[in-house]
Amino acid sequence: MRRILLSTIKVLISAALLYFSLRKVSFSDLASRINIASLGWIGLAIAVTFLQIFVGVLRWCEISAECGAPLATRQAMRFNLIGAFFNQTLPSSIGGDAVRLWLVARAGAGWRAATYSIFVDRAIGLIALAVIIVASLPWSYHLIGDPDGRTALLLVDLASLAGGIGFLILGGLRWPWLTGWWGMHHLHACAVIADRVIFSRKRGPKIAVLSLLVHVLAVVIAWCVVQSIAAPVMFGQIFLLIPPVMLITTLPISIAGWGVREATMGLAFGYAGLMTAEGVNVSLLFGAVYFIVGAFGGLVWIFSAEKAAQGAAPIEVPE
Repeated sequence: MRRILLSTIKVLISAALLYFSLRKVSFSDLASRINIASLGWIGLAIAVTFLQIFVGVLRWCEISAECGAPLATRQAMRFNLIGAFFNQTLPSSIGGDAVRLWLVARAGAGWRAATYSIFVDRAIGLIALAVIIVASLPWSYHLIGDPDGRTALLLVDLASLAGGIGFLILGGLRWPWLTGWWGMHHLHACAVIADRVIFSRKRGPKIAVLSLLVHVLAVVIAWCVVQSIAAPVMFGQIFLLIPPVMLITTLPISIAGWGVREATMGLAFGYAGLMTAEGVNVSLLFGAVYFIVGAFGGLVWIFSAEKAAQGAAPIEVPE
């Protein structure tokens, strides 16, 4: 009953935010801007999205090995594609993580190692995203003249960065009570692994480059979408606006980020002195690209050995 209620709330949030965002969009105008050249840019965006997933796979393999759940690159790529599909179909923007966890555990790694690998991978990705936003703040402040926009950007980024730093500091603490309480014990164990991975001379630099590259590729995908409709937006503006939007979209309060992404993108464009409607247009096409890639992941899932072994039993997704 609780899961149904939470799913219903997320559907309503997505629907409400999409309704208010789409009121600013002229679909006839958007459709008139789609042509053969547009399809080429969308195709490039899809290709870059697959590259982004592969870069994420390389990072995940490094982290999983440290967690005691080693994955072959091909296997991890398959799991990530399946996760991309469930990100689009389950009532959460992180539903794919739960499915990846299930797949890794079923592959023989065990539930603890699988959970740690997914959690640490997600945490490191969010820390890298926060670092990018902080590093670009001087230019973001120049772009965003609205005081409310500046304040919102600063608060969101400081909160995420503080959480990331706190998580890493937790890994360096050796207080006995941290390992005595069940919930804190696992969180502390993940923080220890994250510290070991990030500050490792062997894995640290590679993890840092891969983590930053994942988010840069998200900007490239958005830029391809901008080019597909010839929106009057420069690459530098997209580079500054997309990371904060992606950070907010990770909040598991909607269906695959729909609605939250459109509302946030429109707001960000408005704060930057750009047309709000263009922000929503870019967000819709951006989401469509991920939806197409997720559909391909659905085919991978349908023909996977895990799907055949699962049969008619439902996948249990943690709340």
